[in-house]
Formats: sequence, structure tokens, C-alpha cells
Amino acid sequence: MKDTTERFPAVIEAKGLNLTFQTGDGSVHALKDVDLTINKGDFVSFIGPSGCGKTTFLRCIAALEHPTGGTLTVNGMTPDEARMRRAYGYVFQAAGLYPWRTIAGNVQLPLEIMGFTKAEREDRVRKVLELVELSGFGGKFPWQLSGGMQQRASIARALAFDADILLMDEPFGALDEIVRDRLNEELLKLWARTQKTIGFVTHSIPEAVYLSTKIVVMSPRPGRITDVIESPLPRERPLDIRDSREFIEIAHRVREGLRAGHIDD
Repeated sequence: MKDTTERFPAVIEAKGLNLTFQTGDGSVHALKDVDLTINKGDFVSFIGPSGCGKTTFLRCIAALEHPTGGTLTVNGMTPDEARMRRAYGYVFQAAGLYPWRTIAGNVQLPLEIMGFTKAEREDRVRKVLELVELSGFGGKFPWQLSGGMQQRASIARALAFDADILLMDEPFGALDEIVRDRLNEELLKLWARTQKTIGFVTHSIPEAVYLSTKIVVMSPRPGRITDVIESPLPRERPLDIRDSREFIEIAHRVREGLRAGHIDD
């Protein structure tokens, strides 16, 4: 893949990033010497064993955790400054929808907090529900929707205030394979339409390879990057691309990177 750094500026940049937690049992070194650049419009997946720091790194970007060493910038700002500027939307593992609010009510909640007018809220909710193919479901309650539809509503909520960065922490991990495949396809279409920069945590090698322009392979704790794979796959990807030689070769490289991380550990 050609280097696009000049055309697409860095949105997220980590240099020598370290994070050590202090616990009752002693220090836990969660991230070690992480160097990574994510450019505008990238779809970057983070993959590695449980506890390797994937989610921790995402939380550092969102200023939910704070590094103890190195530097991290988001749109040229500190993560705290980026959060104040509402530079990103965050999608958690669970949909986290309030059961007493309708889907439209859940989606517009951050807009209410941010002081948007009723007309602005209604317009944005309508647009993002259409983006995630939930038009007509705004008046439903979360318990009336399937798990996959609830996750789409969660994505709509993260998109509602139109941040340029979307951070997603294993949003499809609890779904069955058929639903997961469909949502992977829909997420790629959504990414193509919105041109957002996406950071995506997953445990699934096929999911990481299918979705990403860049795959970040991480080692067991302390979390280090063992490989960064620039995907040569086209941006438009039918599901059957997973049967192609190129796809299988990338998946093999990811698997080897995961194995190397364990050996080095």
C-alpha cells in the first residue's frame, strides 16, 4: 500500500507511550513503549490476547486513562483537550442504552447534554438512525430491539454529534457470527459514507483483517506493538474477500505476530 501520510495528516500519535497502574498487589505495567500514528480516514484495528492493553490504549485516546510516560496527541491536542472539544465518539462493548428511553431518546442524550436545540436534536437523530439503518425504530425501546440493532443504536449515539474520530471497543464481540458478519459489512459502508477515522478493538483475526486499513498486533502484558500491518485490500470489500489468497496471507501474518508476542514474553 502506498504511503498516504502526506495526503492524510496524523490524527492520533503516540510516542514512547507507557502506562503503569498502581494496585493493592503492586504495579501493573499495562502499556510499554507504544509508538503509533493513525492518519485521517484510517480504519485501525487493535488485536491481541486479553489483558494486552488494547482497550487501555483506546481509553488513553479518550482521556479515560492517563499515560504515565511518553506522549499522546489527538488532533494535535492532549487527549483531555480533545475530549473537551468532543473530538471523538465512543462505542463500548455493551450497547449501554437506557431502558426507560426510546431509541431516539438514547441517541439524542449527548446532544441534550451539549445544549443542542430540539429541532437540531431531532434532525441529527433522524440522520444518524438512517445511517445505521434504523429509520422507523426511533420510537421503540431497547428491549424491543435485537442485540445487533441495539449496537447499531449505540453507534448512532456515538455519531450523533458528528465527531471525526470513532472509537469502538469490541462492539460486536457478544453477537453471533451471522449478525457479526452483517454488522461488519454495515460498518464498512458507514465508514465509507462518513470518512471518519476509526479505532477498533477486537479479538477476531478475520474481523480485524476484513475491516481495517491498518492492523495493530499487540503482545501480552506489558502491552507492546509487535506488528503494524498496512492492508493492501481494496476499501470496498465483499464478505467473500475472506476466501482470497491476499486475505489469508494477512490473517497468517496477524497470527504470526500474536505468536511472536507470546514467544518474546
